Amino acid sequence: MLDLRRLALICEFARKGSIAATAASMGYSPSAVSQQLAALEREANAVLIDRTARSAELTDAGRRLVAHAERILAMVEAAESDLSAQAATPSGRVAVTAFPTAAVAFAPALAGSLRRHASLTLRMSQSRAGRGLREVQAGEADIALVDDWYGRMHDSETTRVFPLLRDPLVLVVPRRHRLADPGEPVDLMELRDEPWMATPDGEPSRLAVDRMLAEVGGAPPVPWEFEGLSTILSLVAKGVGIAAVPALALAAGVRGIAVREIPGPPAGRDVHAVARAASVQRPAVAVTLRAIHVAARYLAADLTALESAIPGSAAP
Repeated sequence: MLDLRRLALICEFARKGSIAATAASMGYSPSAVSQQLAALEREANAVLIDRTARSAELTDAGRRLVAHAERILAMVEAAESDLSAQAATPSGRVAVTAFPTAAVAFAPALAGSLRRHASLTLRMSQSRAGRGLREVQAGEADIALVDDWYGRMHDSETTRVFPLLRDPLVLVVPRRHRLADPGEPVDLMELRDEPWMATPDGEPSRLAVDRMLAEVGGAPPVPWEFEGLSTILSLVAKGVGIAAVPALALAAGVRGIAVREIPGPPAGRDVHAVARAASVQRPAVAVTLRAIHVAARYLAADLTALESAIPGSAAP
């Protein structure tokens, strides 16, 4: 009989790629991980790990077992969710991970909504671009709030995607900038020589800004790079430069800036919640997803009101 805990361990090894990284992720010592994987090989009567003095990797048999193990573990989680769905009261801990602006925007509403469930605890953490989905798939988080700039997020065999809201890209300038005057038209070509600020190269929001500037002719200007949209907004407020940011980044409230609509085709991202298909019936996960949907409706209304207030916006 194959041990479920060892099956989870070899799946984690497949994701992390080394015994040391697996041990750090699971909270074990490297020797304990090696011993458990060796025990799994004895249970399976097959060589699962190809070990050398400096590395270890899955054999063909190991990769086949990981594929079976992922399905087995998903079925076990689905069975546990189905049984716990009979419970009237959501309980236990729900781990939510979110990209930074979503964490700031959603956290107040989630905390307020879930506070009424005394047996439920929430752990919310921030994740970098692309990491949230992997955390859900690995079982490190129950729900991830992810951004999708290209319309590529869809349900898979093991995950469910729940659309939440559309987050448009907007132009932010200092209050004393000429474009803070709503009567002044926005021309991106004229702004190419302005001191632009953006997130580091490779970040999704940076790629969107680069595309936007490239579309008005030639190579985009090299912006000043800063980690985090909140840092960029604070620098705009101090008059250091201008930026294009997703409107959700303004949810925390920033003084000293003016917000303008960006001319041309609408640019922005979609925000989704992602959870494992096997866990969505678990009461604690289900009630958290409902709270996220409610929060998203309020945030979407706030974004619509913001768009309506932006000079030149066509929003109703």
